[in-house]
Amino acid sequence: MPTRKVNPTSAGRRNMSLADFSEITTDKPERSLLRPLKSTGGRNNQGRLTVRHKGGGHKKAYRVIDFKRDKHDVPGEIKTVEYDPNRNCRIALVQYVDGEKRYILAPLGVKVGDKVMSGPAAEIKNGNALPLRAIPLGTMVHNVELTLGKGGQLGRSAGAQIQLLAKEGKYATLRLPSGEMRMVHMECMATIGQLSNPDAKNVRLGKAGRKRWMGIKPTNRGVVMNAVDHPHGGGEGKSPIGGKPQTPWGKPAMGYKTRRGKHKTSSRFIVKRRTK
Repeated sequence: MPTRKVNPTSAGRRNMSLADFSEITTDKPERSLLRPLKSTGGRNNQGRLTVRHKGGGHKKAYRVIDFKRDKHDVPGEIKTVEYDPNRNCRIALVQYVDGEKRYILAPLGVKVGDKVMSGPAAEIKNGNALPLRAIPLGTMVHNVELTLGKGGQLGRSAGAQIQLLAKEGKYATLRLPSGEMRMVHMECMATIGQLSNPDAKNVRLGKAGRKRWMGIKPTNRGVVMNAVDHPHGGGEGKSPIGGKPQTPWGKPAMGYKTRRGKHKTSSRFIVKRRTK
């Protein structure tokens, strides 16, 4: 799934690259698994702007993804591999022998007609989901649960792969794509293999308009604003920030710890942090 360049017919096209959609087998999603997705434009339920630089973009529907993989010991078959506008990896439509259809995150190399299954008895092969205790050491996995039964939260972006390093007591040690090593309960589910579309990081947008199609608006630097609009603003010509880097609301912007207290209990499961 490499990227492909386009003819430089304009300045925007000159540096543009696109994903090669050769693995996509259909452009019509399963209607029973579609849900409407309303654009917020960065506003909350009171109409106030709470997330800047959001708005516009192409309309899209949400595809309901089975992150839990809790249909145990029921074989399924890959029917289609599809594009999902809500994520950068591909998704696969699985039809189980009882007739139920579900979307899963498509592992790298999965093809139409492949068989997948979840549960402790499933074999170790691409797309099968098992508890960590049933997976051999050294195996690459994705879509890993952090909390039992909550569904996969780790390793969900294109090309992601997490290595199972060790098992001790009730916990397994994982190496995440960021380099962080952390412990996760052995009964948590994980899916075998690397996620599809590893070349997503190599796609070059080429022009500002393509960013707008994604619903992302331009970001203006604080240093070019007036002093009334940003702590970095004001001054004649190119002025230094003066003082410490701050957010528009005066909070420190670099090196300031923002992790909330309620999450401190999960820090004890981190064996090695991604930062040195």
